[in-house]
Amino acid sequence: METEIDKKTETKVTVENPVQIQTNPVQTAGKDTVKDSKNASADRRAPRDFKKNTRRPARRESRVKPEFDQKIISIRRVARVVTGGRRFSFSVAIVAGNKKGMAGVGLGKAGDTSLAIEKAFSDARKNMVAVNLTKEMSVPHEVSAKFSSSRVTIMPAADRGIIAGSSVRTVLEMAGVKDVGGKVRSGSKNKLNIARATIAALSMLSKPRERASAVASDAVPGMIPVATSGAISEAVSDEAKTTATV
Repeated sequence: METEIDKKTETKVTVENPVQIQTNPVQTAGKDTVKDSKNASADRRAPRDFKKNTRRPARRESRVKPEFDQKIISIRRVARVVTGGRRFSFSVAIVAGNKKGMAGVGLGKAGDTSLAIEKAFSDARKNMVAVNLTKEMSVPHEVSAKFSSSRVTIMPAADRGIIAGSSVRTVLEMAGVKDVGGKVRSGSKNKLNIARATIAALSMLSKPRERASAVASDAVPGMIPVATSGAISEAVSDEAKTTATV
């Protein structure tokens, strides 16, 4: 603020500083830069047209499905006494199959579990058997088999699925059998022996045509067929009627 004297009235008049009244050009320039930055940020937020990625994506190698499925039925640690102590190893029993009519049981032993599993799987593939199944993937007839102290019976069960337990069920699932019932007829609880008895029973199955031809070949030529109970009863009644009329 400055004071000036009026020559006519000789009074003091206060005049504002002209420098303060003028707008500061530096401040205006700063405001302009802020506005420009806001506009630039708004432009950045606006959606942009992205170019399509023309690079070829990396191809992932598809995992090859194994030919045979496998399932461990027992794994245990065994010890062998040697000079200076005991040497431990692992024993693994595996059931393998393709779920299309083939199954097998294998046993492997090694110092490492992974190596023992590989040995058991290769042994199961060597001992693979083909099962004679019907069109509905069921067993054609009842069959029983025995291995060591384990005895197993397998019978058809229409529209009931797999009715079995223990390792019998595992073998039937790996073989792809459906609508079947399995029963362990012994007191043995050894899963390996039960699985081997099941494999023996499945290998004894025969197709209906083969079974009919086997029955026909067993028949002795010239032999009179045995009469059924119904035929015998009819013959007895006819004989009683003839005697009554006489």
